[in-house]
Amino acid sequence: MLQIALKMLFGDRGKYLGIVMGIALASILMIQQPGIMISILKTVNGLITNVSGPDIWVMDPTVKNVDDGKALMDTQLYRVRGVRGVAWAVPFFKGAQKVRLSNGEQVQSVLIGLDDATLIGGPAEFTEGSLANLRQPDSVIVDKAGAEGRLAKPSSTPGGKPIPLKVGDTLEINDKRAVVAGIAKGVQTFASQPMIYTTYSRAKGDYASSERKMLTYILAKAQDGEAPEAVARRISRSTGLGALTVDEFKEKTLDYMIHNTSIIANFGFVVVVGFIVGAAVTGQIFYNFTLDNLRHFGVFKAMGTTDRTLRRMILLQALVVGFTGFGLGAGVISLYTLLSSGSDMTMTLNWQLLAGSGGAVMIIVLLAALVSIRKVMKLEPAIVFKG
Repeated sequence: MLQIALKMLFGDRGKYLGIVMGIALASILMIQQPGIMISILKTVNGLITNVSGPDIWVMDPTVKNVDDGKALMDTQLYRVRGVRGVAWAVPFFKGAQKVRLSNGEQVQSVLIGLDDATLIGGPAEFTEGSLANLRQPDSVIVDKAGAEGRLAKPSSTPGGKPIPLKVGDTLEINDKRAVVAGIAKGVQTFASQPMIYTTYSRAKGDYASSERKMLTYILAKAQDGEAPEAVARRISRSTGLGALTVDEFKEKTLDYMIHNTSIIANFGFVVVVGFIVGAAVTGQIFYNFTLDNLRHFGVFKAMGTTDRTLRRMILLQALVVGFTGFGLGAGVISLYTLLSSGSDMTMTLNWQLLAGSGGAVMIIVLLAALVSIRKVMKLEPAIVFKG
């Protein structure tokens, strides 16, 4: 009987393909939109992720997220260093700065100033150059996305492709010459602005706009045997500043973004629409398919086929179209993810997302099957033979 159910399903190719395409479309929406949202939320903590070494971030107590840095007095650095359990503490500057390209265009960028002595807080991976190159005069390090994107040198021919920055190229920051000494890899930030690294003194004295206070964050490391959480609380009590571990700062930044922006609502709305559209289209076509084959189910009933067998036949048909449609949709999204991996339009595709979307698709096909089963269970075999 199960083989007959499959023959019935594949025999009506129009409705079979319609159901599969409806499920595939719903699958694409339910995988792609959360995937893009997850990818965007990952960039929220991009700066924190790119900074390697410290256990603790010390900041103004009113800071709400990593992009909300407020300047501190330089003397706060020495207060943090004096707290029991702190192995070391270094200054860290983060600010917005415009970079002038060779054609006169200005590009808004993020300027990072690292401790001159240790260069703690700099990127760990490079495609060209190294972090030590920052000790050279007028040197800066540019992130790979910025070097190949907004900071790329304009083409000499109109409409030509921009030329990525390389080591030895120069930029103009705050009317000062800056020499590219390295191209760094790193996690993209939420604002997707180019990241430029230099030393703290150079950022403070040359490249950043003149301000009374330039210390944005203090990066600290707990001594061996000391819990970073305990040291962070000790810093807060001793100095009155905000002190969070790396994980706590990431969580705070992510929570701020979730609760103070409409990212979740916007992407969630599209996912819900995809689920509703998939359920409506699939349910309607599958129900019509059942109605068209109602006479066959009536004959099976008249021949003594049990209700349990009929339910299994309909469930098998629903599961086949469900797995086929979901496989098609997941395949399209996987291909899209592969082709867009090198562009700004990236998305995260993991097994949790696929499992959740697959579960939603199974709910859709099971709801469609239940509606059809209800119709078949109420069918009177005698009706088939009337007229």
